This record gives sequence, structure tokens and C-alpha cells, in this order.
Amino acid sequence: MKKALLVVSFGTSYHDTCEKNIVACERELAASCPDRTLFRAFTSGMIIRKLRQRDNLHIDTPLAALQKLAEQGYQDVAIQSLHIINGDEYEKIVREVQTMRPLFKRLVIGAPLLSSHEDYLHLMQALSRQMPLVAPDERVVFMGHGASHHAFAAYACLDHMMAAHRFPARVGAVESYPEIDVVIDSLRHEGVKAVHLMPLMLVAGDHAINDMASDNEDSWKTQFERVGIAATPWLQGLGENADIRAMFVQHLQQALEQSLEVAA
Repeated sequence: MKKALLVVSFGTSYHDTCEKNIVACERELAASCPDRTLFRAFTSGMIIRKLRQRDNLHIDTPLAALQKLAEQGYQDVAIQSLHIINGDEYEKIVREVQTMRPLFKRLVIGAPLLSSHEDYLHLMQALSRQMPLVAPDERVVFMGHGASHHAFAAYACLDHMMAAHRFPARVGAVESYPEIDVVIDSLRHEGVKAVHLMPLMLVAGDHAINDMASDNEDSWKTQFERVGIAATPWLQGLGENADIRAMFVQHLQQALEQSLEVAA
């Protein structure tokens, strides 16, 4: 029976960032199940269109990829999401998987990065290995994407757990709570003098480059500096962190094992 591994991410139009993050994850996921042929899909229609128009590069949506796999005779397909939270993008994948399930003998999907209590603890351990050493009056501030979906609460949960574990970091979100002004106000009251800014995103793309690290008037770097807190940006996507790649591999293996248990 032909077996496939479909790795699904939001995507990126930056080729070097894709290599460092998405390709790095795909490589390790593929190595964890060598009996499967690797395929890629992006969930961002905007990025798919940009790559097609700019580079003549075609990337499938998850639905299109599954349709092609069925046509090519793959009957056992494992999907691994590289999304951070169980938000709109992931739920769309799940819905599409359900519509395509009758075409396959086995179709499983691995969970996003933050899907269980243990994931939050593992993520903090993983992040600690990429964080610089910080003085008592310094913090690392991670930039999450945020979401209008109720799963945005994952960012606040991670921020709360960091505080509870006296972890020297905070989490803010570009498009939802915790907003950056809330984080800045809290750190000012703690007497923090300097921060290191890092993306809590698979890739260091437009948000990290422009909204976090740039000298734009409303960037996170500028907003911290405006209140007298020195800010040092780090443009490293989560996919560059070997421990985070291992978390995605673990989620894939869990999904495969659970499907075998159900079949038994």
C-alpha cells in the first residue's frame, strides 16, 4: 500500500526562511517515517499566489494535495500540521480531511504545536535553549501571531505559565491578546530595562521583520525603546529550533500510534 506524509504549514514567500524552518521540519518528519513519500502543502492562499506569480512555483493547498494523493493511488496518508495553535487554519485542515476520508484506507493528522498541557511545558524547555542569558532586569518577549479564533487564548495561557514558572519571558500577540502595550506596561512596572524580541512563529517572516524588529514607528522594537526599554530583535523562526522540530515529530508519531490502536 502506497504511503504518504503531507506536511502542512501556513507557508512563507522567503526562500531562505523556508529552508531554515519549513524544510528543516519536513526533513525530520520524513526521517521519522521513512516508509512514506513526503509532500508539502501551504494553507495561505496569499503566499501560494505570490510564489506562483513571482517564482512560477506551485504549492498545493491541503485539499488539492489530498486530491492528487488519492489520484496517485496513495491509500495511507499521514498529515502533520506545522501550525502553532488549534485555530482557523488548523480547523480548516481538519474539515478538509473529513471530506476526503472516504478516498483513503487510513488518513491521520498530527496536532499543532500547542495542543496539550505537556506541550506548553515542552515548549518552554525548547525556548530556553534558544534564548540568550538574561540579567535580572531583562526579559525575552515572544511575538505570537494572535487570532480572532477562540484558540487565541493559547498565547495568554503560555504567558501565564511562564510567569507561574518564573520563566524570564513574556508573550504578546500581533492580532489579539496579550497586546504589546499590555506586555510593555507590565514589564515597566517590574523595572525591566532591556528585552530580547523573538518570534513565536514557525518562520521569521513579515510580522517578525516588519512588526517586531524594524525601526517603524509602531514596531515592537520602537515601542519598547520609546518607553526607555532597550530592545534587541532576533530573527529566528521556531522551525530552526531542534527541540521544537522534535515536538512536531512526536505529534505525528502519536497520531499514527493512536490510529493503529483504534484499528486494533
